[in-house]
Amino acid sequence: MDSTMAAVVRASGAFGGILYVLPPGENAVWQLLVTGVPQEMAAPWRRVGLKDPMPVADAVREHRLVWAGGREEMAREYPRLALVMPYDFGLAAAPLVSGATVRGGLVLLWPGNHPSRLSADEQDVIRAGCRRLGDSLQRALDRDEPLLPPDRPRTLPPPAPRTPSPDEATALSAFVDRLPGGSCALDLEGHLTFVTPGAAELLGVDRALLLGALPWEALPWMDVPHVEDRYRAALVSRRPQAFTVLRPPKTWLSFELYPDASGLSVRITRGGPDTDAPPSGPVQTSGPRRATVLYHLMHLASTLTEAVSVQDVVEQTADQLMPALGAQGMVVMAPADGRLKIVGQRGYHPELMRRFDGTPLTSAIPGVDVMATGVPGFWTTFEELHAAYPAMTHEDGMAAWALLPLIASGRPIGSLLLAYRRPHVFPPGERAALTSLAGLVGQALDRARLYDAKHHLAHRLQSALLPHTLPDVPGLNVAARYLPAARGLGIGGDFYDVIRLDEHTAGVTIGDVQGHNVDAAALMGQVRTAVHAHATVGASPDHVLARTNRLLTDLDPGLFTSCAYVHLDLATHRACVALAGHPPPLLRHADGHVEPLHTPPGLLLGIEPDAPYPALEFPLPPGSVLALYTDGLVEAPGVDLDDAIAALAGLLEHGDPGDLDAMADTLIRHAPTPGDDIALVLVGPAARAAGHSRGPSIVFPGKKDERRSGRAGSGGEDPS
Repeated sequence: MDSTMAAVVRASGAFGGILYVLPPGENAVWQLLVTGVPQEMAAPWRRVGLKDPMPVADAVREHRLVWAGGREEMAREYPRLALVMPYDFGLAAAPLVSGATVRGGLVLLWPGNHPSRLSADEQDVIRAGCRRLGDSLQRALDRDEPLLPPDRPRTLPPPAPRTPSPDEATALSAFVDRLPGGSCALDLEGHLTFVTPGAAELLGVDRALLLGALPWEALPWMDVPHVEDRYRAALVSRRPQAFTVLRPPKTWLSFELYPDASGLSVRITRGGPDTDAPPSGPVQTSGPRRATVLYHLMHLASTLTEAVSVQDVVEQTADQLMPALGAQGMVVMAPADGRLKIVGQRGYHPELMRRFDGTPLTSAIPGVDVMATGVPGFWTTFEELHAAYPAMTHEDGMAAWALLPLIASGRPIGSLLLAYRRPHVFPPGERAALTSLAGLVGQALDRARLYDAKHHLAHRLQSALLPHTLPDVPGLNVAARYLPAARGLGIGGDFYDVIRLDEHTAGVTIGDVQGHNVDAAALMGQVRTAVHAHATVGASPDHVLARTNRLLTDLDPGLFTSCAYVHLDLATHRACVALAGHPPPLLRHADGHVEPLHTPPGLLLGIEPDAPYPALEFPLPPGSVLALYTDGLVEAPGVDLDDAIAALAGLLEHGDPGDLDAMADTLIRHAPTPGDDIALVLVGPAARAAGHSRGPSIVFPGKKDERRSGRAGSGGEDPS
């Protein structure tokens, strides 16, 4: 697999790539191989959820090749990625397919001078390489090999440079020594691999202390954001970069960076202060580098803005913080009803978490103490932890711990535990960085808890207002479905009801209140109750809607409602429908053909108190099916409504009228992704009774139809 990955990168002309695997049954891809970029730079995307707004997620989820060519296109299509990597580079992502199964994804990176589009040859190389890599993953699965790396993804070594002859090496050394200033070389991870005497003199450090070190660790005055930023820019864009930095107390040095596939060559000369370079500021001597901290702060902040629920916050925090900080365990805790609640965790055994979940907030344990005081705790050994909390026992196998308060609106709302398997120290700079990161998590968690509370309330209200069960009406088959919107609170004003009126008659209603909030749901309950009340006293469809409309205009809720009401006479197999700004019902005849019932629609409920609601009478014999639905089932951006209704009619035509549940499931399954709620009711007579049928007739309110005089459900005088 390593050689295949290297061959794909080389043949495509990319300078680097990341291979992701999609474990069976998971909804996220994980990094397996990294080449051409440092592990630290790829760490924030070690795990990518299939719903994340990332190129590899789109490629795997949608089974397509994704291309983002340059900073502008990246910012437009993937703002989170562009915020964290604001450099010029091209990126392609493609799914790894074996047969018809997606096994992972491939990300390839090109320098900033790549054309704005992939060539046909490059696309062919990528697709062929993805097939080979997909087959390699499939073979590993067939051999029962573990797909996920135990700790971190493997890094493929860069191409080996040409080895000079002894004479060439001597000439190269003399050439470099003759150049003014100094020279050094860095590998892709940033470690110094070569330093000339002139460079060591300019840097003021012995060469032996520089070789193998990271410049910003060996030289504290280089630990400023713009230094590492230029290093990252050189690696990602593969373009030369330059910066100027002050070596205390007053020596200004100019650096020129020249990248290639194996690392960076650096020229160092004396220079004046660069007015574009930010000042050095205080020096941090250990812990995470300042540029690294800013990098992860920015990435975590951009990620958490898209986290909606509490579980989203937990997952995003674990995905970003654990690889970035080198932690192996994470627990998010919050108070709930006087007890400690484990909100989420990563890296711990569930049984251990169950033992701590529900601990009284009076207990002397670190998680409770940090929530009460808002003061973080850091322990580099278990002895330190045990000295502070004698009741604690060493059960998690970790070697160091950081317990951070989650602060929102100036108060602790929970605590965040980070644990390390290996010894770990927490110098002042790192403690400040961890506290800042925890602050972002606390704010996101507070927002998410509010969302979850509203979401829970919305669903309870929705559940209370919609019918729990449908009545058993002899001679009538019924199937109903409700699907909340995919965004927002998941609550709206869609409703439906089936009303048993007497032994041979029933009413069916469906409607949609404007809006997606608690107000819409409350009004939905009032409308459904009003329709039910007027129907049970024997009012005809036109009068049911007219009386409900008057009620709404009196209430003046500021929201409008579409509604359809159908009266069913099961003895004569006839029905009568009236509409208030609602999509036309669909009637599937016994011979299979489907037609919309084009009833002259009345106004939406709640607009005009005296609005009329014409009714349409039609036969509904055994074998026929009447479909009532809300607009969420047919409306989609860019799709003509008549075409959408015709498509729905086609699905209804091919359904089995003897299995309304299966028919309802089919209609829901082919609905567009619900940006709006969806309600659906299917009704059909179960058996033929005595009576006759005739063609449809339009009945207007107040106009008596003598052929139906006195029968419930007619459009004649209101029998009530």
